[in-house]
Amino acid sequence: MKKFFTIIALGATVLTAGAQKSVQGAGFFDNWSVGLVGGGILPTTHTSFDKFRATYGVELTKQITPVFALGGQFLANNNTTASRTVFDQSNLSLLGKVNFSNLFCGYNGQPRLFEVEGVVGAGWGHDYINKSYGKDANYFTSKFGFNFNFNVGEKKAWTIAVKPSIVYNMEADRKQSYNAYNVNNSAIELLAGVTYHFKNKNNGKNYMTLVKAYDQAEVDGLNAKVNDLRAQVNDKNAQLAKLAADNRDLQQKLNDCRNQKPAVQTITKNSASLEQTVTFRQGKSTVDASQLPNVERVATFLKNHKNSTVDIKGYASPEGSAEINAKIAKARAEAVKSILVNKYKIAASRINAEGQGVGNMFSEDDWNRVSICTINESK
Repeated sequence: MKKFFTIIALGATVLTAGAQKSVQGAGFFDNWSVGLVGGGILPTTHTSFDKFRATYGVELTKQITPVFALGGQFLANNNTTASRTVFDQSNLSLLGKVNFSNLFCGYNGQPRLFEVEGVVGAGWGHDYINKSYGKDANYFTSKFGFNFNFNVGEKKAWTIAVKPSIVYNMEADRKQSYNAYNVNNSAIELLAGVTYHFKNKNNGKNYMTLVKAYDQAEVDGLNAKVNDLRAQVNDKNAQLAKLAADNRDLQQKLNDCRNQKPAVQTITKNSASLEQTVTFRQGKSTVDASQLPNVERVATFLKNHKNSTVDIKGYASPEGSAEINAKIAKARAEAVKSILVNKYKIAASRINAEGQGVGNMFSEDDWNRVSICTINESK
């Protein structure tokens, strides 16, 4: 038993050295708690349950790390001896507590709902004896036990606990010249308690919180990297702003090109034919009102020259798939033909409409969204 708690104490010491660097709220005036306890005490051997007697008292605890705590406990017992005093016995103990939950599972920054503590204590026991029975007795006590803690409340300020333990009277056997653990000189103690944890000054909590330890040189290096990254971001933002301005300028030029009325182009081939161009908007196959004069010019020529014919070839700009561009080019040629037939009553037999897919007659892609009408004059 003693070896077990010695190992636990050494482990707690090692963890304490590391934990002090990673928790906030670990000052001297932080992590104090006060509690009230009550229950019963019963001799371990040679007794029956009817010898179970009341015991009660107070505790004051200082949580040094999430794993290790020191505290004081005062307990008073009733009717444990033949004495007729108010208190038959008292025990003032110094307790060391090891939080097994945090020791083996780690501390996550606040108390768990349920935790288990191991308790080791040494104390001063005192028997209150009536003068008619003899003199008061003082003796050295030793305690081993567990605390089963339930941490409740939104702020974890309260702990409700069940505290079983065994308490030894180390000097009960007067025949021995040394202190000894003798189960016949021990008692089982079963307590329940309520503890309040005072708020810490450092972190404003009722418990320790985790903080990340850092090296100032490392922080300075990170700050330098952050500043360098900020400078890079500023440079990128300036470049993006310039690109955005260039993009707006190009977009404006593109809109100007789309909205301008194209000039009528007439191409005469050996005085036997001429060409008329009808432009379209991107992805459209309907003739804009601005292009109707060009269609009417073709219709007028055909009406004045009864034997003339016209070849209408539709084109598309390179955006989109080849299949879609082919359909658009065909639809543009048919759109001009439809106006000539339906509006100007030109015989369909005099009109040949074909789609040519993507056009490359002009240097600007937008200009290739056209239908070119080539008029063949009669000879």
